[in-house]
Amino acid sequence: MTPQATLAATDTSSGNPIVNTVVFALFVAITLYVVYRASTRNSTTADYYAAGSVFSGRQNGIALSGDFLSAASFLGIAGAIAIHGYDGFLYSIGFLVAWLVDLLLIAELLRNTGKFTMGDVLAFRMKQRPVRAAAATSTLVISFFYMLAQMAGAGGLVALLLNIHSRLGQALVIAVVGIIMVLYVLVGGMKGTTWVQIIKASILLLSGTLITVFLFGKFGFSFSNLLAAAAEKSPLGEKLLQPGGQYGANGTTKLDFVSLALALVLGAAALPHVLMRFYTVPNSKEARRSVVWATACMFLFYLCTLVIGFGAAAIVGPDEIKAAPGGENSAAPLLALHIGGTLLLGVISAVAFATILAVVAGLTITASASFAHDVYANIFKHGKAEAAAEVKIARITAVVVGVLAIAGGILASGQNIAFLVALAFAVAASANLSTLLYSLFWKRFNTTGTLCGIYGGLIACLVLVFFSPVVSGTPDSIIQSVDFHWFPLKNPGLVSIPFSFLCGYVGTLLGPKADAAKHAEMEVRSLTGIGS
Repeated sequence: MTPQATLAATDTSSGNPIVNTVVFALFVAITLYVVYRASTRNSTTADYYAAGSVFSGRQNGIALSGDFLSAASFLGIAGAIAIHGYDGFLYSIGFLVAWLVDLLLIAELLRNTGKFTMGDVLAFRMKQRPVRAAAATSTLVISFFYMLAQMAGAGGLVALLLNIHSRLGQALVIAVVGIIMVLYVLVGGMKGTTWVQIIKASILLLSGTLITVFLFGKFGFSFSNLLAAAAEKSPLGEKLLQPGGQYGANGTTKLDFVSLALALVLGAAALPHVLMRFYTVPNSKEARRSVVWATACMFLFYLCTLVIGFGAAAIVGPDEIKAAPGGENSAAPLLALHIGGTLLLGVISAVAFATILAVVAGLTITASASFAHDVYANIFKHGKAEAAAEVKIARITAVVVGVLAIAGGILASGQNIAFLVALAFAVAASANLSTLLYSLFWKRFNTTGTLCGIYGGLIACLVLVFFSPVVSGTPDSIIQSVDFHWFPLKNPGLVSIPFSFLCGYVGTLLGPKADAAKHAEMEVRSLTGIGS
């Protein structure tokens, strides 16, 4: 190890908790103030759930990118590229291409048809109570899976910053992050959360761009030089730059790659917290603009992750990354430490924390809105709930969701967060995508098909994950002491997504005939916006 690397490693182990804590506390203080200022009018459900639909397409697009560019994008993908090279970048490609599905098939029609949640769209021409219950169930499960990744990222990041190696210490950190996240939601609602995401996305893009420019300068503004240095330092050598570093060693891993790609590309169009953001703009035109702006922001950022990942491989090295607390997820913070010392480490870690907080806040408000609007207001109160009571239930739900997210994050601590997010994408694509597309485009689709599609895809996905190498049977499984896995793939999307479409199709054929008048009304509304 070079003297510079030795010094960096020493700095990592000792850390500078004062700098790191001050930078992070400053961000939290500023954003909490913004949230408080933005929350002056949160009396109605439209204010709390959809920010009164006052945001422009540009603002919502930047917030969308902030909602989507999670800890998986910043920490997990950079680490995956640093360790696995080419195959790690496949996450970036999948996440980016996924937005074409949103742009072409979902955004405009969803904005015209619904009001606050995905359940509004699915229940438009179906029986309200069972369909809303199914939509709320899938939303809560998907939000929980996604939160696992973010909270696990928080634990690993602080372990690196403050040299906390004990499980108890990391658990306390995850709890603190969860409490701050719940505060954002309780105080600010969707409007406050949106402004946090706009601020966070801007800082994240600026930080990623500056580090990318610095790395290019360090290697003579030659990407080839950067790749050569990364390959030289990696145990994979030239294979770091070729397909097969992580997927392709055998037939199973090739299938795993296909399954992962399918989940990433189709999952974004069915993530509840992404779908809910389309209601914060005034019309469908602004919803389309939102997707265009979000895609542009993410295109820039994912190009930066390519450089940051290979830069971490070249400057930090895979051995130091794997040995650090947080494992692969530590690649970007360690790179910041090597090139800018503890101050840059504090700044980048604060950005990563901001990323986690903003995304989890968005997930929390989505989960609480789904329960309060779909379950409480439309199932228990038959659509006649008072606005104040509905908002109160949403806030109580946010606290419960926060507690569950903290507990789940503690259990998932140490897993690669890009991989955990890919599981959430698989659940979303399996449970929601088939029913959304069938509802919007298939005249024959009915309530039976909706319930079969949601529950069939959701149950299949969860069962396959539980009996996969993710949970047991391998050294990096969540439960390492036992082996009860029989499904060979780590990502179930290849099986569960087609199964969901099949369940929706078969259920529709077995169920009663759909209401043709309701479909005609939904078609006109989704295409023209009349009545939205």
